[in-house]
Amino acid sequence: MNLQSTLSSRSAYETKKDLLSQQMRAAGASVGLAKDTSNLFRDRTDAGKTLLDVRDFNQVLAVDPEAGWIEAEGMTPYSAVVDAALAHGVIPTVVPELKSITIGGAAAGVGIESSSFRYGLVHETLLEMDVLLADGSVVTCTPDNEHSDLFFGLPNSYGTLGYALRLRVKALPVKPYVRLTHRVFSDPASFFDALASACESDTDFVDGTAFEPDRLYLSTGRFADEAPYTSDYTYQQIYYRSIAERREDFLTTHDYIWRWDTDWFWCSKNLMAQHPIVRRILGRKRLNSVSYTKLMRLNSKYGLTRTLGRIAGMKSSESVIQDVDIPLDRAAEFLAFLFREVGIKPVWICPVRRYDENRTFPLYPMRPRVLYINFGFWDRVFSRETHPPGHFNRLIERKVADLGGIKSLYSNSYYDPETFWSIYDRSAYDRLKAKYDPRGRLKDLYGKCVLRG
Repeated sequence: MNLQSTLSSRSAYETKKDLLSQQMRAAGASVGLAKDTSNLFRDRTDAGKTLLDVRDFNQVLAVDPEAGWIEAEGMTPYSAVVDAALAHGVIPTVVPELKSITIGGAAAGVGIESSSFRYGLVHETLLEMDVLLADGSVVTCTPDNEHSDLFFGLPNSYGTLGYALRLRVKALPVKPYVRLTHRVFSDPASFFDALASACESDTDFVDGTAFEPDRLYLSTGRFADEAPYTSDYTYQQIYYRSIAERREDFLTTHDYIWRWDTDWFWCSKNLMAQHPIVRRILGRKRLNSVSYTKLMRLNSKYGLTRTLGRIAGMKSSESVIQDVDIPLDRAAEFLAFLFREVGIKPVWICPVRRYDENRTFPLYPMRPRVLYINFGFWDRVFSRETHPPGHFNRLIERKVADLGGIKSLYSNSYYDPETFWSIYDRSAYDRLKAKYDPRGRLKDLYGKCVLRG
């Protein structure tokens, strides 16, 4: 981006920021956001809230490859961030897997990818933020200014402390291609040992896929200047199937970043979008996480899959859409539990550890010098037995706690208050809430993220 374009974008941002501040001051006692996209999967309502329209905060403001950062407004989807950054030969150090995720959403929630074994979670790559507070003021937060407590406290707060309007994140120089290798394992212990070894190597990306308890694939990626060919998984070919079919593969860097987006990992199968005829009907432009999210929300509203389950004789069904982080030494135990007690497969596996051991984010505490394994599993679980609401999600929450792990809060949670606050640092949250939202105009974290009853 040239200087004139950057100055124009920043000027427009300042105008939008001032207008939104005025709207926040004039809003009612309870406030929320009006936006076009969300990657939250919680059953909630905005009834009674004044909704602030933030949809125009969707521009990349600047890219500085020499200084190593990218700056964008909070509602900017990563698809736009990546396009702007690649034009300068860089990408964000951690790019969440789906194009529809916004940079502000990843900061206020928890974002992860196959570079997280080296750079941590998305919020660990932040350099500074402008945050709109409940009283309408906007503060700039950095790791070492007077609002450093909010800089470290905003991640995993999900808009209950304020809204990130502008963010600056670390950038990573890239090469044109990524060379992928896929290794198969029949034993989880051997798989996790190999994954840990890969995290100590000079590779650029590490993740894995568990198709069955005895069929696990470790995928590693390394930037490359040249490629003998490039595969295309944006239309008829499906990336996750290729993992078991190829020992080696080459993708453009752009296509590697979005390798999971075309089929929302593998969840497109639930929408029949993996059938060749359906893919032709949808077309390349509709095969992506944005389309699937809209369809999933319609399904949640009208209950099509629940109805089909009842027709098939199922007595209960439950949405289980979760990402959890488990210490490496308990990872095999958790995977065995997940296959045995829940039965969702495949499962995405992604290593992550703290980028800077001296920085602590109190609402998503991860132990220093510990490699965690993120397990991502997303499906509806049907049963011929009758279960109480949240049965499988509650099993998962208890197991994660037993194993010393932690769960993301973008989907349904069922913790009782005591358990919830023992995990997510009640004292730190209360201090932040008292300082930045003393009138309680923004919802409490437990109230926003946990189903009651």
